[in-house]
Amino acid sequence: MRIKLIKLTKNYYYQLADMIDEWKEDIEKNSTNHSPWAIFKNDYHDFDYYLENLEIKEATNGYVPDSTFFLYDEERDKLLGAINIRHYLSDYLIHYGGHIGDGIRPSERRKGYATLMIKLGLEECKKLGISRVLMVCNKDNIGSVKSIIRNGGVLEEEIMDQNGNLVQRYWIDLTNKK
Repeated sequence: MRIKLIKLTKNYYYQLADMIDEWKEDIEKNSTNHSPWAIFKNDYHDFDYYLENLEIKEATNGYVPDSTFFLYDEERDKLLGAINIRHYLSDYLIHYGGHIGDGIRPSERRKGYATLMIKLGLEECKKLGISRVLMVCNKDNIGSVKSIIRNGGVLEEEIMDQNGNLVQRYWIDLTNKK
């Protein structure tokens, strides 16, 4: 199995289209979540614009600089999911968003890919100089909870978000991770 995080380039247009279309169909049918928001905020059909605006380069309007990576299966030439890393926390992110937003496409869930993607994402966080990573998820998102805990997440607290969802806040200490 050759799975790694990649930065999106024009070479991956069809793989992205396949993943986003599958995800959007699932969202319409099942009202499932579409995290990370970064990969859904623009229409991939204008791929040049999509690539240019995938990441936030400068803090603006409450948004902080971020990096977006895709989990790529080389053997199947398939994008499995995406992870968005915020370089630092704004007031909003400290409560409701955290450093990392991540998601696995519907057909690839419950196969351990989220745990692997977070592990690889934490390595990217270390490269950015982030020593403590905050991850946030809805309490009822059992898959996310398990993936965060498997990567060393320690529950700090549960809070109610603006939509009435019970949100859990986990910290992952990277100072002792290899």
